[in-house]
Amino acid sequence: MMGVEISTLDNGITVVTDSMTHLGTASLGIWVGTGARDENEDEHGISHLLEHMAFKGTRRRSARRIAEEIEQVGGDINAATSVEQTSYNVRVLGEDVPLGLDILADILTEPAFAADELAREKGVIVQEIGAVMDTPDDLVFDLFQEQAFPGQAVGRSILGTPETVRGFNRDQLGAYLSRTYRGPRMVVAAAGAVDHQQVVAEAAARLKSVGGAAKPELPKAAYTGGIQLAPRELEQVHVLIGLEGCSYHHGDYHALQVLTNVLGGGMSSRLFQDVREERGLCYSIYSFHWSYADTGLFGIYAGTDTGDVGELSEAVIDQLFAAGETITEVEVARAKAQMKVGLLAALESSGARADQLARQILGFGRVIPVDEIVAKVDAVDVAMVRQAAQTLVARGRPTLTALGPESGLAPAARAVERLRG
Repeated sequence: MMGVEISTLDNGITVVTDSMTHLGTASLGIWVGTGARDENEDEHGISHLLEHMAFKGTRRRSARRIAEEIEQVGGDINAATSVEQTSYNVRVLGEDVPLGLDILADILTEPAFAADELAREKGVIVQEIGAVMDTPDDLVFDLFQEQAFPGQAVGRSILGTPETVRGFNRDQLGAYLSRTYRGPRMVVAAAGAVDHQQVVAEAAARLKSVGGAAKPELPKAAYTGGIQLAPRELEQVHVLIGLEGCSYHHGDYHALQVLTNVLGGGMSSRLFQDVREERGLCYSIYSFHWSYADTGLFGIYAGTDTGDVGELSEAVIDQLFAAGETITEVEVARAKAQMKVGLLAALESSGARADQLARQILGFGRVIPVDEIVAKVDAVDVAMVRQAAQTLVARGRPTLTALGPESGLAPAARAVERLRG
């Protein structure tokens, strides 16, 4: 925690910095605890469109001027939208932190939403949606999320649909911005060659127009699961098998993360060794666990030939059941080492560190010392990981999405029935 300082502005915005004195550059950004799951049904895709429009001009700067100003000092600027958060960030020399923050504040407080820029950017996003539709190993994940949480914002794709995106206007963008970008759910985070008091003063001056009231509460996510088979004329069948996971607040979180690594976190994982190396059923297979504020989604992805879908799906489910009984101390130790290296590597990058700080404050209301996280990972033992596997399978209600030639879809659906309990 050395170097970490935190302040709160009058409107509720948190400012957090980590001075990394050996660096000459700084990474800074504004993180907002708002994402795709904040959208009403008629707003599907507006979070992502708003993020795109951030760089398309303000009342003081044109889109070209934004790019020129940041690149003139050798910096770069980017943004990202996820299910629960949106971020806007820059990387610059330490001496240019005020400029970077001025640009970020400008695009969030004074967006122009010019009609011509809006029309162009909607076209860009429609093309992005089309690219996903043409990329089966991306599309299958959107279908998976939708099947796990049907009829809910948390289950909808972040990009929206061509129809919803084309229908948005500047008034809708402005109303969504005002409703959801609120001080108590915003964090200014900076790491590297930064001075905390300077960042606080700049943020207070440039973000004073941001409202201080809390944004509306979100409805709780309701995991449902189910099977969605999507016939496509493809060379492979893309299979995603999943179960309800847990929130990052849940007591099983770290044990489930270790389990995820043991099952499909690398070349030594059970799934990679069994399904790829020993059986030769696929090129890529891995597991993942997406955690949100109130729920989670565990899954295993693989792409395989039509004739191998049944064997692959059965092998995946065999490994899920076996994990609760046979995971070893060696496997757990290896997974924990991988997790700790990933965690500690974030401390070596100013961008990753700023992101980590912001997400911890948005998710937990505080910066969590690295030693505390490492201690929680170290505390996970074999019994805890086995129990996490048993609990995962015992929840039942599997989610399956399979995309590819129709003849290869039914075998996956039959195999997944074993998980219904």
